[in-house]
Amino acid sequence: MFERFTEEARQVVVVAQLEAREAREPSIDATHLLLGIAMVGGPGGEALREAGVDPSRLRTAVRAVGDPKSALDAEALAALGIDLGQVQAAAEAAFGSGALDDPVRLGRRRPGGHLPFTAFSKKALALSLQAAVRRGDGAIDTRHVLLGVLDAGEKRSTAVLDRLAVDRDDLRRRLDASDAA
Repeated sequence: MFERFTEEARQVVVVAQLEAREAREPSIDATHLLLGIAMVGGPGGEALREAGVDPSRLRTAVRAVGDPKSALDAEALAALGIDLGQVQAAAEAAFGSGALDDPVRLGRRRPGGHLPFTAFSKKALALSLQAAVRRGDGAIDTRHVLLGVLDAGEKRSTAVLDRLAVDRDDLRRRLDASDAA
């Protein structure tokens, strides 16, 4: 499939990996693909810009939404009567501000090497091929990758686009109606 990717679409994957690594995340999800599209440009990046999304706003929204697994972990602990705010306050009182944010103190290394794709990011990339075939396009560009992300239905990327007030249905229609690659 990757042999059908344009150079811009390949750069999206590279940038997505860099963004995931910079955020110290263990894998590449669909929000990292969104960041790659916004930063690389091409038809998908242009569509995001027209929807009012620039890389800086997008990165801020990705960080604000956070990792949905962390939110589920917090909910599970709260159900057991554990308040993460109190745990954080106690850790910072004992070890200093940001103690729980320091990967060295927590025994975690910063991800290095190639990061794996999540199931949703793999699905988004597979759906980008389907979008190109459906449109009759010979190559997969950033438009197709964005269509794949939109169609994959990952909760985190959906929440990020909602936070940025992006009308996903309108964005999808505009991408499908745009000129062939």
